[in-house]
Order: sequence, then structure tokens, then C-alpha cells
Amino acid sequence: MVVVIDDDESVREALRGLFQSVGLVTEIYGSVQAFLDSGRLERAGCIVLDIRLPGRSGLEFQEALARNGSTHSVVLISGHVDVQMAVRAMKAGAVDVLTKPVREQDLLEAVNRGLAQDQQRRAQTRHDQALRSRYATLSDRERQVFTLVAAGLLNKQIAERAAITEATVKLHRSQVMKKMEAESLPDLVRMADRLARDEAGSHL
Repeated sequence: MVVVIDDDESVREALRGLFQSVGLVTEIYGSVQAFLDSGRLERAGCIVLDIRLPGRSGLEFQEALARNGSTHSVVLISGHVDVQMAVRAMKAGAVDVLTKPVREQDLLEAVNRGLAQDQQRRAQTRHDQALRSRYATLSDRERQVFTLVAAGLLNKQIAERAAITEATVKLHRSQVMKKMEAESLPDLVRMADRLARDEAGSHL
């Protein structure tokens, strides 16, 4: 879904007509607060946002989304875009910053890039959630073995580190591979790396 936030009604309606003409579901709002009050934030695939808005500006809203770890795609538009403003927007993860009057093709291309990025991020989120769910099924000992296997330790080294027999290590290792649905050791290492980065990100 494309969300348009602009305090100019004629601009809102024009953009809704443009996006709907190419089959994009579109909702329009006159302010950031009106959009937040709608409770539709999580459904937004790409937000087309006027930089200069009454109340909270579009740029402030975009930066707030970025600080909160939001993965929403944002395309900023404005009648006056200076270099400093554009740099701030791009650093906060904007898909593009366009100057009004915006060329329809430029805007459609930017929005389509934003929607594609949103689909990729949502797919990655689903993948990460499934990965965390599988990890949650591991016992404490299996998690220990998982971590040591992913760190590159051999069965003998894991046995010494965990104070268990090699046969027990092999059993736990087999269970870890099965529960994590890992097809190979490199696959398991990638999973461990993803879980570690996800955990680090949750503490930022």
C-alpha cells in the first residue's frame, strides 16, 4: 500500500489518482498525526511524504522512523529541497528526494523501488521470525552445541568444552541440524550469524 501525506489537498488527490491509475492501493492524509492516528503504519509499503508539513515535518517523521528501527520505505517530496535537507533524508534511509512539481515517471519509479524494498524487508522479517522460532525449540545443551559448532570447533573440542562425550556431541549436533532445518554446516553458520546480528540489533 502507498501512503501519501501532504497538506495540499489538490496534491494528495492528484497523487492518489496517479498511483491508482497503475493499480497501487493508495491512502491519503493531510498530516503525519492524521496518518499515525489511523493506525495504518504497519500496512504502509511506501510512504510519499511532503518534507514541509504543519506540525511534525515530513523530514522529522522520517528521521523518527529511522531512529525507531522502522523499515518503511519513504519517498520525500518538496517544493524547495536544499542539499543539507537531501543529505539528511538520504542518511535516514529515504528511497529518493524529489522536487515539486514532480515528474510522474520519476515518482512512480521511486515508489516502485520503495515497494520492492519493502517486500524484501518483510520477507526477511518473516524468515528471521521463523529462524528465532526454530532456535527457541533447542534445549540449553543443544544451543551450546549449536554455538560451538557454528564457531568452527570439532566434535572432540566441543566434547571437551562442554564436558560431554563425542557421541553425545554427535547426537546433539544431529538434533540441532534437524530442528534448525539446516542442510549443511555453512547453512548452520549463516543461521548463527543471523541470530547474533538480530540479537545485537535488539540492544541498539
